[in-house]
Amino acid sequence: MKEHTGHQLDDLEEKYVEKITFCRSEIFKIQEYYLSTSHGLKKEIKEDVMEIKKTMDVIRNSIEAEAESLKELVDWVTSDKLKQANKIEETLLKTLNSQEKTYEDYTEYLGKLLKEFHSYKSITNFRVLFSDDFENLKIQSIPETTQPVLPVFTAGHFYKDEVSKLLGTVNFPNIKPDNRRIKPMENASTQLKLTGKQTRRDVEKSEVKPTLSLSSSVTKVREYKVPGVNRVCHISSGKSGRLWASDDVGNLVKTDLQGNQLKKIRTSGGSEGYHTVTQDGDLIFTDRKNKVINKIKQNKTIIEFIKTGDWEPISIHSSHINGDILVGMRNDEEAKVTRYNKTGKEIQNIQRDNQGQELYSDPHYITENINGDICTSDCHNQAVVVVNKMGKHRFSYTGQGYMFFPFGICTDLLGHIIVYDGYYENKTVDILDQDGQFLFVLLTSQQSTECPRGICVDDENNFLVGEYFSNIAKVYKYLE
Repeated sequence: MKEHTGHQLDDLEEKYVEKITFCRSEIFKIQEYYLSTSHGLKKEIKEDVMEIKKTMDVIRNSIEAEAESLKELVDWVTSDKLKQANKIEETLLKTLNSQEKTYEDYTEYLGKLLKEFHSYKSITNFRVLFSDDFENLKIQSIPETTQPVLPVFTAGHFYKDEVSKLLGTVNFPNIKPDNRRIKPMENASTQLKLTGKQTRRDVEKSEVKPTLSLSSSVTKVREYKVPGVNRVCHISSGKSGRLWASDDVGNLVKTDLQGNQLKKIRTSGGSEGYHTVTQDGDLIFTDRKNKVINKIKQNKTIIEFIKTGDWEPISIHSSHINGDILVGMRNDEEAKVTRYNKTGKEIQNIQRDNQGQELYSDPHYITENINGDICTSDCHNQAVVVVNKMGKHRFSYTGQGYMFFPFGICTDLLGHIIVYDGYYENKTVDILDQDGQFLFVLLTSQQSTECPRGICVDDENNFLVGEYFSNIAKVYKYLE
């Protein structure tokens, strides 16, 4: 009986492992295949929308070109018919002028004849009245002329359908549309498979660090005051729960998660994202006034790290991928992003897109995504400008409302882009996927604070928000 009960427990254990394995497999499929494939199809649809717009623009231009050709043909025929009408008028008037000349000549003849008859009345020599000349005096008959036959205009007969045929037609070709290609799902990773020897305890142990995903709700974990600043315009997350926070008047403070001040320095920085923590735990920050980038070593010494020449360094970010340093800079009317390696050597400048258009106007916050994309908040351009690691423009996100004023920006370990929209009618924290697709509003001013500004994700994958109108920082959990 005990052996039988043991078999039942073993069977139940195996069933449990089987069910958990199934759940993990389905989670993996959804996250790694179904979601990514669906996003890919949505991106393909967007590309189709652009292609349709281009095609319809070509068709509209063709219709207008045909209409213009038809107008030219109508103008030519109209001109020809007007010339014909003018010729008819000229012929008729020439005939009438000739008739008028005939009657003028006849009137002149009658005048002369009238004078001659009057002269015979006063002659006293009667012989003249019986002469041959007198006998030959006769009034010629009035010349006959014809009345003109006036031309008649016969209107042409044309109809809308006939004109429509002249201008061509727009229709769909007799082609069956192809189904969108959905890539086949590869086999689930072998890491998801559990052997029959694994127990429920093994499964629970393996579930200690599950794959993170976006939570259905955002939960505030804690909040604390940042000493030494009057507002929190930018936050840089360091190691071991240490944070650097700055206000808009040059105060830069290092704190722990309890809000204890560990260090404070004075800088020339303003409300932009002008500081970052390197892979080694050092702080680097821009000095706009002197056009240099400084570094604070962990032994608390401050050194001049990079000189930026004629360019004013505004924002800065240290790559978590390779330690490169990304700097948003401005010079008079121009702006750019420059990449330095971890030793401070300049290795890349990004300023224009493939069409030669300026990418940036005021790159005042900057970060890097897990795929190497460089994401920049540009308030003057009202856009988050994203280029790949080679500097090629990928997309620009311009918000969800009438206006968009992007400020603090960061990314997380899932590749999400998180940005604060400071336009007064919005005041939201938006979350995008890696390709710039808007997902949802992470925080509203009603949920968090009236005006967040500095944002970052800490090493525990919590989301930090610094307030602009106070020195309070709030910590939220948004992944699960």
